[in-house]
Amino acid sequence: MIVLDASTLVSATFNAHAVPALAVQHALREDRVAISEPVMTELLDVLHRRGVARFLQPELRAELLGQLLALGMPFETTERVMDCRDPKDDKYLELALASRADTIVSSDRDLLVLHPWRGVRILRPATYLAEAGIGG
Repeated sequence: MIVLDASTLVSATFNAHAVPALAVQHALREDRVAISEPVMTELLDVLHRRGVARFLQPELRAELLGQLLALGMPFETTERVMDCRDPKDDKYLELALASRADTIVSSDRDLLVLHPWRGVRILRPATYLAEAGIGG
């Protein structure tokens, strides 16, 4: 099980051939991707912000959201976590616990600094791809 954070998911909508997009595509194809209502709410909010929306490719946004809804495995988080220096990122840690994920893929320094966290690896998209034997 894997958790993809908003930094990775949003970056995947900028360029289909960039490392974050390749990581998301690989995760959806080869892993089980955990999603939760708080994560999807944040993702939708960021993807529709005017400052972000002008840089992303609308077809990639639609494809990403469709794939997450179709292939993502929904979890309800039950354990409250307050371990991240940015409290808004605790939702990814909570999802990792609820889904028993072994990996969080993120470009967010506030999450990366926690690696490893309670046995959960927190990897950059390029590291995730490299471990899968995929050059990014």
